[in-house]
Amino acid sequence: MSVMTTALRDSLKTLRLSGMLETLDARLTQAQKGELGHLDFLQVLCHDEITRRESVALERRLRKAKFEQQATLEGFDFGASPKLPAAQIRDLAALRWLHSGESVILFGPVGVGKTHVAQALGHQAVRQGANVRFTRTSRPLAGLAGGHADRTWDRRMRELIRPDLLILDDFAMRQLSAAQADDLYELVSERQAGP
Repeated sequence: MSVMTTALRDSLKTLRLSGMLETLDARLTQAQKGELGHLDFLQVLCHDEITRRESVALERRLRKAKFEQQATLEGFDFGASPKLPAAQIRDLAALRWLHSGESVILFGPVGVGKTHVAQALGHQAVRQGANVRFTRTSRPLAGLAGGHADRTWDRRMRELIRPDLLILDDFAMRQLSAAQADDLYELVSERQAGP
């Protein structure tokens, strides 16, 4: 390793360009073989860094979404539930509804794949750069109830409003108390109003 390479590695570390750092040896080899000119070398290193950052951001958004499983529409067996409107679900995957600020309600009998489809739509949104949060409806309602008790309701509500897409699974599986119904109404209203 030359002094220049060591200095370059130190600079990349200082600038937090680990994507470039990870591929530097391979790119230097390509340049030394004459496969990359000066500008090509720099462009390829920049692309390596962009790719790494996009990958890290995607992983971070997937973790924050808290999906129960990494479901995708590509992995969904529409043949197993022939009554499901496959064409409509595929249209939902274009996420026009998300970009126009609309909501989607998936309903049907237990076991047809609503949770899988909801998580798959959320996964698609994450891949397009959206911040998503998946949760069972009872959890945020319990959290908001706790917020009433410890006076953190506003903060808890802001956390639920923040994601671009909030997926409430098992919606209306249990009868809501009056306080839960009020909290759910406030949540839906605040999300519609926007941040």
